[in-house]
Amino acid sequence: MKRIGDIDGKNILLLQGPMGGFFKRLDDYFRAEGAITFKLGLNAGDQFFSNHDNYTPYRGDVEGWREFVSRFVIENKIDKLFVFGDCRIYQRMAIGAANEIGVEVFVFEEGYFRPDYITLERAGVNDYSHISREKEFYEALDLESLPHPSPSPTHFSLIRMVMSAIIYYLLSNLFFFRYPHYQHHRDFSSIKEAFFGIRNFVRKYYYLFKERHHIELITGRLSKAYFFVPLQTYNDFQILQHSDYLSIEKFIIEVLESFAKKAPSETYLLFKHHPVDRGRKDYEEFIFNQAELLRIEDRVLLFHDVHLPTCIKNARGTVTISSTVGLSSLYHQIPTITLGNAIYDIEGLTCKGCVLDDFWQDPKLPEKPLFERFRRYLIETTQLNGSFYGSCPALEE
Repeated sequence: MKRIGDIDGKNILLLQGPMGGFFKRLDDYFRAEGAITFKLGLNAGDQFFSNHDNYTPYRGDVEGWREFVSRFVIENKIDKLFVFGDCRIYQRMAIGAANEIGVEVFVFEEGYFRPDYITLERAGVNDYSHISREKEFYEALDLESLPHPSPSPTHFSLIRMVMSAIIYYLLSNLFFFRYPHYQHHRDFSSIKEAFFGIRNFVRKYYYLFKERHHIELITGRLSKAYFFVPLQTYNDFQILQHSDYLSIEKFIIEVLESFAKKAPSETYLLFKHHPVDRGRKDYEEFIFNQAELLRIEDRVLLFHDVHLPTCIKNARGTVTISSTVGLSSLYHQIPTITLGNAIYDIEGLTCKGCVLDDFWQDPKLPEKPLFERFRRYLIETTQLNGSFYGSCPALEE
């Protein structure tokens, strides 16, 4: 945690963290290091997963939030602000207020490299990250001076994540009257979330059975004959905030139309559903209806739960908006094009500057030495060895 600077005697404010106890563990870590901590909560779920001796609830409306958090920061002489994500409305307002006052901002997010890393960056993450996207910057780095990544296993627990979500949604809904003006960034019904969770569980095992023979197809007849398109979640801020697409459907249509016009006739297009959307959305009918209109339905495939690394390694190329799957694709030396604003969209890594119509015909391999420099630098400067729903060795150093 050296990158956050000295925290002994510093006043630290934590806002809404990932659902569950991670920010409470972080709070305990900061206290043990000599910091004075404060926590602001926006609903009963936040309150439950917080230490109670430093917790302050905000029960007002969104319009009054920025003034409230500005006053709180000034009155408590906050030195550093920690948030989870930087696109949700409360976090965005708080970051803006902190920047005006001169408070250091640190943002947590899911790891750029998973499963044993989480992201922690100063100022912002993803497209708001300040990390360089210039090829020359990474070419100038001395590879030997960059530590070789060797993360400890973090033992991510799906059960812990699911139970955290259940408790968070249930309490927030049961005690909504205590935070009557709270606005969540997605549907906040505990009943709907329970339904989606159950459907996710059922579909997972249904698809595992249904698609059990598809690995043989991918590694056999279709190996290096298909382009891979990993779908992102329908409400991903990477799409809503950091791309020109208004929906996943718009992205799908663009990819299908371009593929139909320009891709070699012997190639296929393989879409893979995002596992988080498994219980919420199903694009299968939409994709095949569009493919039929373009008369390429016999060249389009859609999988849900086939092993992701196998899909990547056997692809001729990967097409994504800005998914971290793109980083895995580069790691496996697969040509990759991003259609959004990805932090790894760098000349020499992705097919930067190439239009999609041309990518099908001439996908460029990523430069391996350049990617290794980029990977090591990114891990050293933005990644913490840890999991939001597992162990966090970075907090035990």
